[in-house]
Amino acid sequence: MVNDQMQTFIQKIPKAELHVHIEGTLEPEHMFQLAEKNAVRLKYPSVNKLRNAYRFQDLQSFLEIYYEGTNVLITEQDFYDLTWQYLEKRYLENVIHAEIFFDPQSHLCRKVPFEVVINGISKALEDGEKKLNLSSKLIMCFLRHLSEKSAMETLEESIPYKDKIIGVGLDSTELNNPPSKFTEVFQKAISFGYLPVAHAGEEGSPEYIWEAIDKLKVLRVDHGVRCLEDESLVAQLIKKKIPLTVCPLSNVQLGIFKSLGEHNLKELINAGLFITINSDDPAYFGGYLSENYLGVYKALKLTREDICTLVRNSFEASFLNDADKKSMLVKVQSFINQGLQ
Repeated sequence: MVNDQMQTFIQKIPKAELHVHIEGTLEPEHMFQLAEKNAVRLKYPSVNKLRNAYRFQDLQSFLEIYYEGTNVLITEQDFYDLTWQYLEKRYLENVIHAEIFFDPQSHLCRKVPFEVVINGISKALEDGEKKLNLSSKLIMCFLRHLSEKSAMETLEESIPYKDKIIGVGLDSTELNNPPSKFTEVFQKAISFGYLPVAHAGEEGSPEYIWEAIDKLKVLRVDHGVRCLEDESLVAQLIKKKIPLTVCPLSNVQLGIFKSLGEHNLKELINAGLFITINSDDPAYFGGYLSENYLGVYKALKLTREDICTLVRNSFEASFLNDADKKSMLVKVQSFINQGLQ
């Protein structure tokens, strides 16, 4: 396929996304609208100045702007509108299922109640299912730069809304905040029935991935691109068939790789690892899910079959039940078959 045909193929094939932060879908224009509505003063005087600041040296430089953006989210309607705008983008690129992270601690510390956050997001997701036929699940992340005590308090706050949340995750500043710091809160979350995932092996060493597997009992590793530095770790990930939710554009924007052409995605695939493609914080990193697929397709000279495998993986690695996985994979195969006619 030539690139314009492949672009259409990637845009239209039914896809799932397993690593996207809802706060990271806040586009600059929307941020300024909410700042004006809620009388929140932003550090940057204009949308252009803000966009120009999206030149990150590392994860921390991104998080400084990311957390400033969260300050404009105050009311239930704000969280609804944020989520709905992401759903509209999903609809246009045929992302029929997504497992979405949210960061309650970044709002609780600003005295925004848990109820406001979860109700705004979940009501939009319910409407997305009814009006757009988009399947979604929510994963509550703990901020690793904060204490385990804070995470435990947040876990307790989540219990009344447990029916709206499928799992728990771990994000924010990775360096010097190993997964083992959160062993107890993950044990308790699992006892409540939450499914565990964690960011590990993006900036952190392969040891962080080992800790996420051994201490937090994760079912997926978010990022995990540094696993290739440890052959025994690669073997363990393959043996347990633990998926990695790789975010190519994010990795480049945060300096993990200098360019998409230098990304190790193809090596991860060739090693036999269970890889999925995701957008992470698409409003900040220059592309939603289709742009990530198209970017690696072009830069790494992936094949059409590589793309199809990555798409299938996105459903196989999801927290959907077996019947729903099968139903969505049938849609994927039907689309692929039509493209071959």
